[in-house]
Amino acid sequence: MIHSMTAFGSARSEFLLGSVSVELKGVNSRYLDLAFRIPDELRHAETAIRELLSSHLKRGKLEVRVSFARSGSLQQHAFEDEQLTLINERYLAAKKIIPDLTAPGMSDLLHWPAPNEYDEDDSPAMWLNQCMQASRSALQELILARAREGQRLASAMLEAAEEMKKVIAVIEQRLPEILDEYRKKLAGKLTDSLKVACPGGFEQISGSELSARIAAESSLFSLRIDVAEELTRLAAHLQELSVILSTGKSESKSAAKTLSLGKRLDFLFQEMNREVNTLGSKSSSLEITQSVIDLKLLIEQLREQAQNIE
Repeated sequence: MIHSMTAFGSARSEFLLGSVSVELKGVNSRYLDLAFRIPDELRHAETAIRELLSSHLKRGKLEVRVSFARSGSLQQHAFEDEQLTLINERYLAAKKIIPDLTAPGMSDLLHWPAPNEYDEDDSPAMWLNQCMQASRSALQELILARAREGQRLASAMLEAAEEMKKVIAVIEQRLPEILDEYRKKLAGKLTDSLKVACPGGFEQISGSELSARIAAESSLFSLRIDVAEELTRLAAHLQELSVILSTGKSESKSAAKTLSLGKRLDFLFQEMNREVNTLGSKSSSLEITQSVIDLKLLIEQLREQAQNIE
């Protein structure tokens, strides 16, 4: 399946002590680039999240935002007498050592844990577990969004490929006429060349000289107009493109298994462009030249779309 690198996914995991939110925002990139924005309290979860994302994604620049909020129940005990007494005792003990120590403010009291509030359940492992749950859900949403965007990209690329096939069909249809016109031009040019070489008539030209002239002009003729091979290879590349976009796999057995689909497409477009350039260099008519320009524009559109594919 085709996946785009541009997508967004988010999820939230809630439990008794609070909640963890994870947001994933991806854009295109040549390699997998993970940028984390995570609070220090959850920094211990970064490695596990990084491994999770790396095992499912191959390319793309991904911004990972992780945030958390403690449960409101943690604040219910903030103003109980026992809690305030404990806070005051700790403050007075610390003030003996640090005379200039400022008393805790309202914000500090609201976030101060109640007695036994943070027991063995409020451990780094518990928060790590919630981080991973949220990360897996966000990743699943991101992958689904990537797949939807990838299908839209594939449809646009298939439309461009169909336009290329139409252009190639026009060239193939007009090619016999173009070749016939070029043969007539070549015959006139050959006649003129022979007249220049022998103004007195062909009877003064030896057989070897005549053969050499004809061979030289025929060689030039074959180089200039033989575009059938380029058209055949270009059609084969378009067939390979259709297979890749339809199934998400390449027919080529020589490509490395670890090569991403986006890179395969990039290489394929390079080959297409090479064939079109050769077609342009052999062009003997203005019509083929215009068709070459159209093909190059369509290949560039394909290349731009493929930059977003993983």
